[in-house]
Amino acid sequence: MQKSERPDTPAELKVRALRYLMRREHSRAELARKLAPYAASSDVVATVLDELQTKKQLCDERYAETRAHWLSRKYGAARIRQDLKAHGVPAALAQRVCAEGDLQRAQAILARKYRAPASTSEERARRARFLQSRGFSLDVVQRLVLRPED
Repeated sequence: MQKSERPDTPAELKVRALRYLMRREHSRAELARKLAPYAASSDVVATVLDELQTKKQLCDERYAETRAHWLSRKYGAARIRQDLKAHGVPAALAQRVCAEGDLQRAQAILARKYRAPASTSEERARRARFLQSRGFSLDVVQRLVLRPED
């Protein structure tokens, strides 16, 4: 917003917020950050966001589930938790959303990326680094790559 423009009214802010929410789910913190440049004060933004939450149009839990599901195609629980926290989702909610299914996700990701099983120790180490960079725990990496016979 340029200095010559006036701040949006609460009704205009609500319309702007609904436009953002029509495109995709947003967390409360993310939507507040996007609306802040257009509002007269942070209190006006908080009021609009409270109204959207009471009408169930804005929900951090729904956002976290949607985002975690989308990210789970490529990443492990640690990376998903980090992303959710970066988008303003409370840590307890992020932990709850990405609690299960890490081993199965890692197996699916490895199967997509590598067609044949690892034959050398260097190849197993490369795959272990790949999984760790994707946010999978050491336990999952050990079970799938470093000690696959378990």
